[in-house]
Amino acid sequence: MSNMNLLIVQHSQMESDRIILRPVILEDAEDMYEYTSDEETTRFIYDQHTDINRTKNLIANYFIKEPIGKYAILLKENNKMIGTIEFRVHEYNKSGELGYTLNRHFWGNGYMTEAGKLILELAFNILGLERVFAEYDVRNSASGKVLDRLGMTYEGTRRRNHMVKGILTDSVHYSILKEEYGQKSW
Repeated sequence: MSNMNLLIVQHSQMESDRIILRPVILEDAEDMYEYTSDEETTRFIYDQHTDINRTKNLIANYFIKEPIGKYAILLKENNKMIGTIEFRVHEYNKSGELGYTLNRHFWGNGYMTEAGKLILELAFNILGLERVFAEYDVRNSASGKVLDRLGMTYEGTRRRNHMVKGILTDSVHYSILKEEYGQKSW
């Protein structure tokens, strides 16, 4: 286990005013299925789930099998799991990649921005990374707004480089550098 992985494991639970980030557990299946089975939520990322067993398999074989950097997003007020946020570290160039999914019933409330801020704090203040980047399907402008609110900068659009539900789509790339993060006054 690398030092970076150890630090991420030591920060496997983080919280802000309204949310908690913690590892995904099998008991999250019902809440996760609520959005993995929803066409609107999954439109730009993956095929919607048609039964809860597919969601349980996703949890077991993806989130639990290799949990480092993969977080459930829970509302503090009722412990409801409303989405996931993932952070993959690329040690060779001191960067990290951000990805996320949020139940559409919770869109527009700032929860993903709040979760993203926790990940950026981990990336820059704990792990000492130099850069965090993210990409999204060009058709998903709401995801771009999250990255804007996190202070990320548009880097470019890669044409026809991502397959989503059998359709080759363009992906938009954003990043934030350590010194840019240091200038943020949330």
